[in-house]
Amino acid sequence: MAEDEPKPTQLDMPLVLDEDLTKQMRLRVESLKRRGGKRQDGEKLLQPAESVYRIDFIQQQRLQFERWDVVLDKPGKVTVTGTSQIWTPDLTNLMTRQLLDPAAIFWRKEDSEAMDWNEADALEFGERLSELAKIRKVMYFLITFSEGVEPANLKASVVFSQL
Repeated sequence: MAEDEPKPTQLDMPLVLDEDLTKQMRLRVESLKRRGGKRQDGEKLLQPAESVYRIDFIQQQRLQFERWDVVLDKPGKVTVTGTSQIWTPDLTNLMTRQLLDPAAIFWRKEDSEAMDWNEADALEFGERLSELAKIRKVMYFLITFSEGVEPANLKASVVFSQL
């Protein structure tokens, strides 16, 4: 890039905990347990260590994935799984076929301040987000917390360059 060319603008899009949707999915699990019901064939029930997050794309076109910006304020691990679901949870349940591969996994070791991640999968997933943003205003994620972390310990966003 020539020195006189302007640098592309970077857009930081946070992953935001969707408390209402997480609650709705937890109520579904509780309701099935209370009634002794079974999940639909292929339905993904929210596990206790999972929460629903979302990105509201402030721009949809001309985005190039740059990086994940994930911070855990204590040691632990999070797995970020995208969904192809365009959510209306009162009408549709999340199905396992709507979970996208690969997932991005981020962790912080006990004796470290630095974050580690599964670089190839996280990069592939991030690049897919640039494409998905073209057709969506919102993207939903299941984030699984493990090794002692919970939503309060996570700050995460996806950084894009505006082309």
